[in-house]
Amino acid sequence: MSQYFTIHPENPQDRLIKQAAQLLQQGGVLVYPTDSGYAIGCRIGDKNALERICRIRDIDKDHNFTLMCRDLSELSTYARVDNTAFRLLKNNTPGLYTFILKGTKEVPKRLLNPKRKTIGIRVTDDPITTALLEAIGEPIMSTSLVLGNNDFAESDPYEIQEKLEHLVDGIIDGNHRGETPTTVIDLADDRVQITRVGAGDIAPFEHLT
Repeated sequence: MSQYFTIHPENPQDRLIKQAAQLLQQGGVLVYPTDSGYAIGCRIGDKNALERICRIRDIDKDHNFTLMCRDLSELSTYARVDNTAFRLLKNNTPGLYTFILKGTKEVPKRLLNPKRKTIGIRVTDDPITTALLEAIGEPIMSTSLVLGNNDFAESDPYEIQEKLEHLVDGIIDGNHRGETPTTVIDLADDRVQITRVGAGDIAPFEHLT
């Protein structure tokens, strides 16, 4: 049975954040809240945890995985960012966006899209996520918690517990969240493509497509 952490959404308790971070560092799979619904994640290099997430989400190796990063400097360690992309990222992060970029050698091959060698990158200012990232000192390999044939992210921590308490190692209850996943902006091929319209406003990118 998974550990259940009830964490304040605006003032996360340091003790509980450290416990959740330790769970990740020990190879666990963690459900945690973001500013665009709940996500499920693990450490970047943990192959077994990644395989468990793929089974829970029923996704294959072609899925675009995402690295949840603390800031732009961490982002640039794992993704190739030219000047144009950097300006867009600087103006729109933190925010409700996932950016698709070419990955660097710091990203394990199993996380990259096998055909395009891309990785999703997110920077959020959600207090719980930010505290968790600070505690583990590296990005979280992450994907929206979309279960079954749903088009929306799970938003109710109690329902998540009912569905996943025997499949994951930890669940952070950060209150009810929205169901709309991030807007996805693909910057990998020297052009701007809006590949999913979600919670993030597309206005800053429409004239660039």
